[in-house]
Amino acid sequence: MSEAIIAYQPNVGANAFFLAVLAVLLIAQLVLSSRYKTWSYLVGMGGGLILEIIGYAGRIQLHADPFSFNNFVQYLVCLTIAPAFISAVIYLCFYRIIIIYDPSLSRIKPRAFAVGFITSDILCLVLQAAGGAITATTGGASEEAQSMRDTGINVMIAGLALQVVSLLAFLGCALDYTRRVSRKGFFPTSAAMQSKRWKWFLISLLVATIVIFIRSVFRVAELRGGFQSKLADNEIAFMILEGAMILVATICLTVFHPGFCLGISWKFSPTKV
Repeated sequence: MSEAIIAYQPNVGANAFFLAVLAVLLIAQLVLSSRYKTWSYLVGMGGGLILEIIGYAGRIQLHADPFSFNNFVQYLVCLTIAPAFISAVIYLCFYRIIIIYDPSLSRIKPRAFAVGFITSDILCLVLQAAGGAITATTGGASEEAQSMRDTGINVMIAGLALQVVSLLAFLGCALDYTRRVSRKGFFPTSAAMQSKRWKWFLISLLVATIVIFIRSVFRVAELRGGFQSKLADNEIAFMILEGAMILVATICLTVFHPGFCLGISWKFSPTKV
């Protein structure tokens, strides 16, 4: 294994488990979005889940051939950029929450909030994808080729670091808005917004944001250390801090789908506020 790209053979059972659960969640997202017409939600969740599935398929193939550069790039790029799609979904949800409660209590106009964070998310995605493309198209064992691959990895790290900053800023804005709403004592009076389902929906968004943040910090540390570092060679750490974190996020965002709570309001939320 000393000549392999990663220093271990990915565990087939563990990676197949993640792939299978993510596939089930993708089917659930398709069904729920079709029922509730939450198409913008499906774009983010569907895109993220498909990339996650492709990424874990690459890891399973790496078990059979740990020397395959193509399988390595498939797993690296797909699992790196997938959470950017999922983060966009969280931003869209909170945009609608601001509108439902009281837009005037937000320090940032809801539309500016959504556009700002989603633009940041797109930039994260572009950087991560560009870095992945550089890495994927640079073959050979020369010093120049290795230098180009290192450049690609550094661009991916920049995208991940921006994602960490964006998520941290989002958490700050969300907590500030929550504090301002609580201080005013305003809460929606509709039965749907008073239900336990709605409260769990809000909690699920918080949990999903925190676990994606933890995962992004881990990936920055992992890539910064290089593929031969102790952290990169620790599959258990990867499965917990990458796999489990994203699994928790996607389960939260599927089980507590906004269609259950917002229903038709998702489709008709104002877009010019």
